[in-house]
Order: sequence, then C-alpha cells, then structure tokens
Amino acid sequence: MPQPAAAVAATVTNPVLAEVVRSGFVEGRHRGSLVLLGPDGSVELALGDVTSPVFPRSSNKPMQAAGVLRAGLELAGERLALAAASHSGEAFHRDLVRTMLDEHGLSPKHLQCPPALPLDQEEQEAYLTVGAGRDRVAMNCSGKHTAMLAASALRGWPLESYLDADHPLQRLIRTVVEEAAGEPVAAIGTDGCGAPLMAISLCGLARAFRSFVLAVPGTPERQVADAMRAHPEYVAGTRRHDTWLMREVPGLLSKVGAEAVQAVALPDGRALALKIEDGSARALGPVLARALGLLGVTAPVINRVGRLPLLGGGREVGEIRTVF
Repeated sequence: MPQPAAAVAATVTNPVLAEVVRSGFVEGRHRGSLVLLGPDGSVELALGDVTSPVFPRSSNKPMQAAGVLRAGLELAGERLALAAASHSGEAFHRDLVRTMLDEHGLSPKHLQCPPALPLDQEEQEAYLTVGAGRDRVAMNCSGKHTAMLAASALRGWPLESYLDADHPLQRLIRTVVEEAAGEPVAAIGTDGCGAPLMAISLCGLARAFRSFVLAVPGTPERQVADAMRAHPEYVAGTRRHDTWLMREVPGLLSKVGAEAVQAVALPDGRALALKIEDGSARALGPVLARALGLLGVTAPVINRVGRLPLLGGGREVGEIRTVF
C-alpha cells in the first residue's frame, strides 16, 4: 500500500530556480526541482530532487483521462480534451460539460467537485456581472468529473463513491499512472476537486508524458495526447499558457498542475517536469520557458510564456528571472 504523504516527503534542499527582481533589487527567490529528458528518455538535466514523490496535481489529468477510456468510455475530440482539462470556466467549457452530462444521462447534481467560479479572471468578472454564482459546472475539474461519472455509469460502478480511492475506476487510473510513470504510486491524497491524487516523482511524470506522445496511435494514451493537442483551448482556455504552447509548437503536449507543477512532452520523446517548491505560480512561466529553451524549443510563444514583468505605480519596474 502507498505510504502516507508525510512519510515520503523530500528532504533534499532544492536550488533557487528564479529570482524576483524589483528596481534592480532581488526581493525574493523561488526554489524548485526540474528534470529534462532527451529523445531516448535519458535524463539530460536534473536540478534539485527529481526522484522523490510529489503530488503532480492536475498534471496527472492525462492519465486520469486515459483511465476512463480504458474503462470503455468512448470520448474523442473536444470531449476527450475536456476530460483532461483544468478548464478556465469559459462559456464554451461550461456548455460542453452540460452537454456531456446530458449525453450520459447525468446531471450537474451528480458532480462531486466543489462549486466554484470560473478560473479565468476575465470570464469570472463577466460571470459575476450577470449574477451567476459558484457552480460545480464552472469548477475547472468538472470535465474530468463528468468523464469519471460517465465511465462509472457505463460499467455499472457506483456513482456516489466515484471519488473513493478504492473505487474500480480509481484503481484502474492508478494502474495507468504507474504504467506511464514506470514507478509505483508512492502516496494517495485528495486533490482540490476531491478526486484521489497519486504521488509520483518528477522523473516519473516526465516519463508519463513522454509515453503518451510516443504511444501507438489508437491506444488510450495516444488518443488523449492527440485530443489535447488538437483542442488545447478545451484543456485550458483562451488565455492560458498550455493552450498557447500546444497551439503554437507542433506536437507539443502540455499540462499544468496546481502548486506550480508542469509537465511537457515533444513528439520526438523529449520531455520535462518541474515543480516550484513554494507553489508560486508566478515563477512557473519563466522557469518553464527556460526549460523549454534548454530542450531546444525556439518558437516565439516561449517568450510570451516566460515574460513576467513586475509593476510599480502601473509601470514595469522589474521581472522574475531564471538563474539556471
């Protein structure tokens, strides 16, 4: 059985990956860990502890989506991308969640993710302006939960306990995670949406993404990777870096996770996984852009992802810069 998370926490001191520079003065630092894999799967760069388990958070969603396919659920296109999503809660996301629920004889009442506002700030403002409130469909994981419910309904598995770690679907998802990562799940916790959260190392996470892009066409893993890359706006949103990267770098697979986790794979097998130790999302873009550069990605979108200016009095006075 997996150990409790506290029993397997990393003890290695991770290096500083990014500095917060304001008016020429370093006012903060972000430590983290990062691994880059070459086309053959070998480790080309490891910074910090990349072998101890971490919670990948939503970076595990491609594996969860592959699990519902292995359970026999037929999903493709935008629907499959949404099953692997941390969507922004934009209207087209919410509409498709409701459509998928209806297609499988379900309703929003079946969802056990918590009620939430749209993740995207612009969408949230528009949503509140018309008087809408917190809703399970608007929660960024509602696509994943819809797919989990649909797979459970298809197999005759209990709907009320679909988030239990011992539920047949969650056991199947654990198998997918372990096969893709090439290592056992070290701990099981509860994610922010209520679903089981399975801990693996950053090396394992990078291997998992690599295995999805290299999987044989038609397999559940490749179906997920292909759907995400074909419909990135359903994986994230119109103003999110996962969408930009998958839209503008051919064949790239990308998925962010809470607490500043990120995994990426390129179609030739190059891959990366990283985690900012303090969970700060503000350091994620610059570190990700630098890591992609080290993997040889040179698309203009990298600068867009990596640039994070600091403002003072409404004007730019500094930046978050990488130090590796």
